[in-house]
Amino acid sequence: MDGRRYVGIALLLVAGGLSQASTALGQPTAKAPGLVEEGNYDSGNLGMQMQPAPRRDDAGPVYAVGPWPNYTPPLADGQGRDVTQSFCGICHSPTYITMQPPLPSATWKSEVNKMIRVFGAPIPEAAAQQIIAYLEAHYTPETRKE
Repeated sequence: MDGRRYVGIALLLVAGGLSQASTALGQPTAKAPGLVEEGNYDSGNLGMQMQPAPRRDDAGPVYAVGPWPNYTPPLADGQGRDVTQSFCGICHSPTYITMQPPLPSATWKSEVNKMIRVFGAPIPEAAAQQIIAYLEAHYTPETRKE
C-alpha cells in the first residue's frame, strides 16, 4: 500500500471515532422532550395543542344537499351568436365566454386572435370578425346585460 492509502484509512478511523465520541455509545447527547428511550415516549402533553374531542353528529349517515346549478348559461341572443357558439364550441364550452367579467372591445379582439394564432383555432377571418362583433355587442362593460 502506498502512503496516500494509509492516510485515507487513518482519516476514516479518526472520523468514525469522533462520531462515536459525540454520542455516548450511539445514544443522543440531549434527550428529546418526552423521550423515555429510543422509540418510546411519555404519554403526556409534549407542549403541543391537543386535538379537540370528536364531535358526535346526530344527523345520521344520510345527508341532503340543495339543488346544484346544472345548466350552462346560454350566450346572449343576437347577430353572430350561432357562429360564436359553433366556432368557439370546437375547443371549449360557451360558458368560458359567459363566465368572464365584461371585457373591453380590444380585449375580446385580442382573445379571439389569440385563440386563432396561439391555440390554432380553425376560425376563418370572416367568422372571426363576426365573433368579435358579437362579443363587443354583448359582453363589454357598456353592453353586458345581466
